[in-house]
Amino acid sequence: MDRFTSMSVFVKVVDLGSFRAAADALQLSSQFVSKHVLALEQHLGVRLLNRTTRRQSLTDFGRAYYERARLILAEVADAEGLAAQAKASPSGRLRVNAPVSFGMHTLAERLPEYLTANPDVEVELTLTNRMVDLIEEGYDAVFRVGELRNSGLIARALAPYQLVACASPHYLKRHEPLRCPADLRHHECLGFSHTSLRTEWCFDGPLGRETVQVSGRLMVDHGEPLLRAAIQGLGVMLQPLELVKEALDRGTLVCILPDYSVPTRPLHIVYAPDRRVTPKLRSFLDFAIAAFG
Repeated sequence: MDRFTSMSVFVKVVDLGSFRAAADALQLSSQFVSKHVLALEQHLGVRLLNRTTRRQSLTDFGRAYYERARLILAEVADAEGLAAQAKASPSGRLRVNAPVSFGMHTLAERLPEYLTANPDVEVELTLTNRMVDLIEEGYDAVFRVGELRNSGLIARALAPYQLVACASPHYLKRHEPLRCPADLRHHECLGFSHTSLRTEWCFDGPLGRETVQVSGRLMVDHGEPLLRAAIQGLGVMLQPLELVKEALDRGTLVCILPDYSVPTRPLHIVYAPDRRVTPKLRSFLDFAIAAFG
């Protein structure tokens, strides 16, 4: 006989006080209930119940086994409840954090698709370029650009983040030509204060990777002010493609150093390893991978 079923029958007998009551509750015959308990005793090699013609009582071992079996059955019920929850429709509030430029120009464009497909989910989205503490600040999921620290979080890789070096035609006309990355040392470079981009830019070219130290009079912790400054001719900027694409299409900014490319940066969506992957979180992870993977 199935050991798990026999354990369930035994617990039901103890809970209800008799074989007949257990048989009625389980819709089995009293003989079949008795066979399950006997099979369990034979497997364990220990008597669980003392039986008389009128009643039965737990042995000392039977009492200890009953308490442990109840816990096991409760854990199994919880596990099956998780499976049922996983099949349930996504619902509830989902707290998400993302870098500002990615959030404004990429995530915001696709987010309505997720909300339309999941009408019972509420999304609370915050945008910031600082490194938020996912657990301490209570986020369900966080988008992160750059190399991940060994934080213990679970990370799902998305498409790499593409950066573009550009400047306005007006600025380029008024300053020395830019033929190689080293020439940037003589230019106003608009700094992004949250990463190494504030002082150091990397390029891949004919001779491999080149790193150049840059400087300028403007340092900002958001890409949008840098975009406005670059369009107005204040300097050269290195920012995500989605931020500058419209200006490039209009011609108010142009790419520099055509023989060089900027290394991409990793992009991940991360969540806590001990956080239950609820239907709402699972649905958002699937959306993020489909939209940005």
